[in-house]
Amino acid sequence: MIDRKALLVIDMQKGSFTEATPRHNTEGVVQIINLLAAVFREKSWPVLFIQHDGSTMNEFVPFTTEWESLDELKIDNDDIRIDKYANDVFYRSELQKRLDLLAVNELVITGCATDFCVESTIQSAVSRDYNITVIEDGHTTGNRPNLKAHQVIDHYNWVWKNMIPTKGKIEVLPHHLFLQQVLNG
Repeated sequence: MIDRKALLVIDMQKGSFTEATPRHNTEGVVQIINLLAAVFREKSWPVLFIQHDGSTMNEFVPFTTEWESLDELKIDNDDIRIDKYANDVFYRSELQKRLDLLAVNELVITGCATDFCVESTIQSAVSRDYNITVIEDGHTTGNRPNLKAHQVIDHYNWVWKNMIPTKGKIEVLPHHLFLQQVLNG
């Protein structure tokens, strides 16, 4: 089977990046996502922006400011937007259907928050036999009660590097190594 990649950009929404919820290296993560998205578009690979719809909890309500993607993200008209309703992007969303229609078998994962929606989505994708590349420096979170944000990020990168995949594979790579692989064929 030919590798058909898709870039998932999870929950990079204004409501997750406030003064009350500062995130680690936001500017750097946004730059990495923009760079990856540009390469994916050049290769005609899909870019999917995942946006949390928390209407049932009266937060992240579609078309409100907190629901919107960060202004610094470069989003193309051909990019795909997927609503999600739980930490796991696959849960009751259109994601699986869209990936099937696009014949995608490899997910490249970025976004926020490392220890919630990014983690849940990776776990779900592993059990669905996808080949997965987590961009080591392309996800972010905030400080937690017992850990600083960079420790949470380092911990989950370690967890994912040591996961046992099902029929797929899982890699954790910094963006420059991933791009080097892509560009060198």
